[in-house]
Amino acid sequence: MTGSNSLLSPAEAIRQSLRTIADTPRTKLIATVGPASKSPEMLEKLIAAGVDVFRLNMAHAELDAHQQSVDAVRTAAKRVGRPVGILVDLAGPKIRLGKLLQDPMELEVGQRITFVRGDAPQSPDEFTCIYERLLDEVKPGDDIVLADGIARLVVEENHGHRALCRVIDGGTIRSRQGVNLPATKLSVPALGEIDRRNAIWAAAAGVDFISLSFVREASEIIELKQLIRSHGSDAQVVAKIEKREALDNLEGIVAATDVVMVARGDLGVEIAIEKTPLAQKRIIRTCLQFSKPVIVATQMLESMHHSKQPTRAEVSDVANAILDGADVCMLSGETAIGDYPVDAVRMMKKIMRETEQMLRGRSSRTSSKESEEQWNVLDSVMLGAAQIARRLNAKMVVIISSAAHASLVKSKQRDFVPTVCLTDLETTANRMALYWGIVPLRVDVLNDFQRMPAFVSAWAQEQAGLVKGDRMVLVLDNEFLPGVHDSVMVAEIE
Repeated sequence: MTGSNSLLSPAEAIRQSLRTIADTPRTKLIATVGPASKSPEMLEKLIAAGVDVFRLNMAHAELDAHQQSVDAVRTAAKRVGRPVGILVDLAGPKIRLGKLLQDPMELEVGQRITFVRGDAPQSPDEFTCIYERLLDEVKPGDDIVLADGIARLVVEENHGHRALCRVIDGGTIRSRQGVNLPATKLSVPALGEIDRRNAIWAAAAGVDFISLSFVREASEIIELKQLIRSHGSDAQVVAKIEKREALDNLEGIVAATDVVMVARGDLGVEIAIEKTPLAQKRIIRTCLQFSKPVIVATQMLESMHHSKQPTRAEVSDVANAILDGADVCMLSGETAIGDYPVDAVRMMKKIMRETEQMLRGRSSRTSSKESEEQWNVLDSVMLGAAQIARRLNAKMVVIISSAAHASLVKSKQRDFVPTVCLTDLETTANRMALYWGIVPLRVDVLNDFQRMPAFVSAWAQEQAGLVKGDRMVLVLDNEFLPGVHDSVMVAEIE
């Protein structure tokens, strides 16, 4: 089957366009690649089940293995015949315990633990940390959270070479588990040397998205953008919100980045787990304000690691993320190491489809702009297209563009008029795989104004089920006529 990585003739594009556009969930899905999903055959099954973007977790595996995954995803997408994006997730400055003398170790409430420098504790109640500046930066009263919240300590004294801590929440911990310092201002950079190396590799590999972990301020996003641009990549940058400082600087970070991820695992440790739901809602609202796609991640269908069915709480969690306004939901271990990766994807799509029935009853958000001063020509054109489509009961909106921005603006309107974007660029098609409600299609007639109307009409009849008298709204974001740009047309099937 001809795929999205090669240009389609009009006839081929018609055959491969949206066969089930009315039933396709508008919310997009990211799946993490891992041992359970890295084979070409499994990747094809996952794409067919509904995966829009694959995530490569740089905290695991070497670059050679990740390059194999990139190649396998591109091959699978071509075979299935659908644009699929690739997200490289930089690990960031993950702080971990050193080796414990007693491993595992049960911490009891009230127990005293001492953090010491180096990597050689002298007794079971002495801990070390791979972050060398820990003892320079923690102060009395700071919390030290271990193993993603399993145990919590408070610093009582810091003598420079030793920090005496008291256990306030006990639990079983092991060597090399994570350390979070919610109240401590850290000097460790978000983009360390390993992450810089991995970002440069990702730029050369031609991936579509690169995420930065533990973002604290907008300058870190700008630094990553400059790095990958200097290596010839136009990949979009994803800011992972998982630090208290990121919430403090949220508006600046969202304005600077291309995409936002609500990384609820570490965020729930940094700000206390009971505060995470409201933080998630605030982040999504801010992304709506700035017209930025937002991903909700972490433990969405966690029980499906080993079960074919999720819990009712997990189903409600996914549904609420969609109702909050998430553009994308992400599966992590469910597809990377789980026993039922395809079932997890299918279940996620079922939840999306059912939840979106409620969204259909709401008035569409015609714009995320707060004031008329923020509007530009494209915003106005897309608003007009949406209003025309509703008033004429148009069966479809077709965006014709080499770039992805028009589709992003349309995505943020959140209406349910089926929307397809025709583009001649693979990178644009892959990028739009992340946009809510947008179905990308790569074609070879983009700049042929004579062929385009006939092509769109034939495609809409054969694959979208349009019949004589049905109307489509076409948005042209390319200069098809001299001096005419960002224009709207109405076509009627004859």
